[in-house]
Amino acid sequence: MKFLTKACFGMLLAASALSTPAFAQEEEASGPVSLSGGISVTSDYRFRGISLSNEKVEVQSTLTVSHESGFYVGAWGSGLPDSPLYGKYELDLYAGFATEIAPGTTVDIGATYYVYPGNSDFAGDSDYIEIIGKLSHDIGPVSATGMIAYAPDQNSLGSNDNIYANLGLGYGIPDTPVTLNAALGYTDGSLGALAPGGNYLDWMLGASFAAGPATFTVQYIDTDIQKSGVKAIDTLFDPTVVFTLGFSF
Repeated sequence: MKFLTKACFGMLLAASALSTPAFAQEEEASGPVSLSGGISVTSDYRFRGISLSNEKVEVQSTLTVSHESGFYVGAWGSGLPDSPLYGKYELDLYAGFATEIAPGTTVDIGATYYVYPGNSDFAGDSDYIEIIGKLSHDIGPVSATGMIAYAPDQNSLGSNDNIYANLGLGYGIPDTPVTLNAALGYTDGSLGALAPGGNYLDWMLGASFAAGPATFTVQYIDTDIQKSGVKAIDTLFDPTVVFTLGFSF
């Protein structure tokens, strides 16, 4: 992070709403409570089109405890380039409720609290919270998920709010371990600090290949953020291909 101002990189990290792991999770269904999780290695921790790892390889992990009623709690974490404001690690603590409201249709309402354990007191606030809602629908091998994430006013985000909308599509090719994915997102507010007007689009095209507990994912990621002329910043949202290898349990 040495080439970014504290304010700009604060907005970059805050843009990682609901950091979901890029690999499949399997659940141990024994009784009313189930446990799922995994670990992955990614070539670039890039979320909503922006690299949060300075285009470096990072290790990420997750653990979720779910109840048959639909309530769940969990944690997701990723390494970060070292900085006084964020330290070397991001820890996302999340909780919510998910339920099927019609055949093939699921609603998920929750919140995520982003914590940076290595934050130095003199560097200022870094932790923040975001409220997230998702609606998913499956038709055969095709799935669609719409998401709205809202970050209310808080000191770590410059005492402003932000909204993020995303529509994702997935297609599991029948009789193969391959799933094709595409997504389009829109950021508007304090978390779009790198874009003129504070808003921008991001998009992704990708494919995943599952083999037992392992999943290999390839994603092409891009945004419509205009270049600033500062190469060290512009490369963080250049179009890129991200490779991720994950293992679930």
